Amino acid sequence: MKEEVREFRDGIFSLNTRRFGKVAELMIQRIFNLRDSDNLAYDLKTPTGEKIEVKFSTVLKKCSSNINYNNLIKSVVASNIDNRMLTFDMAKKLSFDCNIQQVKIKEFKYLYYGCFFEDKIMICKIGSSEIAQDPKILYSDHQHRGNVGEGQFHINNTTIDNHISKYLIKWLTYEELYEMFK
Repeated sequence: MKEEVREFRDGIFSLNTRRFGKVAELMIQRIFNLRDSDNLAYDLKTPTGEKIEVKFSTVLKKCSSNINYNNLIKSVVASNIDNRMLTFDMAKKLSFDCNIQQVKIKEFKYLYYGCFFEDKIMICKIGSSEIAQDPKILYSDHQHRGNVGEGQFHINNTTIDNHISKYLIKWLTYEELYEMFK
């Protein structure tokens, strides 16, 4: 991987939640020729007006220990993103958990979602009506107490094969993403 692409990828992993979400949204918009939303309830729309939501997560190794007096320095250093990014192959063997959250299935027709691994990006697409129907997605419509109509599901080492086999539509490299916006 070229240095400028590596810096680009590392920067993506360092973005705060909203800025990371915007990168994913612009990526999906560019790849699939989608349009800006005219409503805050969903992210994008198709040329025919179908509502699109975009949700992605970075894949990071889980931190396994609680921080205490004896391991504070080691735990903080180990939590550095450079030490926690997982390639796709590593993620199949190690524990990780990507939370696809704030999913409001009544607000869109299709959800583009996926994972930013250290080496490539997994892009999936699912219809809003399918999310709660697939028992292997483990969709929970109770993300926060008292919050109606908003849910979440997890992509992890036990559920990823289902997402790949049923909903994967594209793998993307960081070189391809970089070139897309160069």
